[in-house]
Amino acid sequence: MTASAEISTERGTGSEPERVVMLHAQDLFCVRDDRILFQSLNFDVRGGDILQVKGSNGSGKTTLLRILCGLNQSYEGTIHWYQERIEEQTESFYGSLLFIGHRVGVNKVLTPVENLRWSCSLQKQVSDKELYTALKEVGLHGFEESQCFTLSAGQQQRVSIARLLISDASLWVLDEPFTTLDSRGVKQLEELLKNHANAGGAAIVTTHHNLEISALKELTLV
Repeated sequence: MTASAEISTERGTGSEPERVVMLHAQDLFCVRDDRILFQSLNFDVRGGDILQVKGSNGSGKTTLLRILCGLNQSYEGTIHWYQERIEEQTESFYGSLLFIGHRVGVNKVLTPVENLRWSCSLQKQVSDKELYTALKEVGLHGFEESQCFTLSAGQQQRVSIARLLISDASLWVLDEPFTTLDSRGVKQLEELLKNHANAGGAAIVTTHHNLEISALKELTLV
């Protein structure tokens, strides 16, 4: 079995006021194919944090995100949401979570507005005006009623990103959200992340893109 380790660093402005811990991971341990992905992994995510999970391919970045979102139970350790175990307050946690995986999360038979209407309805009722406005803001004006299989990979990714404009979730978990975006889309998503953090929300992101965010925190899986 090959051991792995984690290094946590932070880029920022030095001292800052104490902020509430939203998510706390304690002593996480995960093995895949007889290989330790990570062990004794501890970190906090506070309101206002943008945490970039870094590491080489196969280091466990996606696995970690799926564990945090409750999509992978093959691990040891505990995860707390506002100081209580997630298992004891699933409704509160999942009601505050928005997860976008590295595979474009759209039904390609449906249109962008239909995809957005369905995904948003899982948490709240949204008017058609809000749906069309969000799609316009991510550059999909004129494509709202086109079936998603006719769109490019980048346009399909924009459908997923439009969810960020509508959701009330305080914690965003995004797995490689920049992969298919052009430079305009990258800049827009960075602004969305900054605005979300400035409003007191938090985000956990995996990406090989160099984020232009001054107070970014980094968690590197080695």
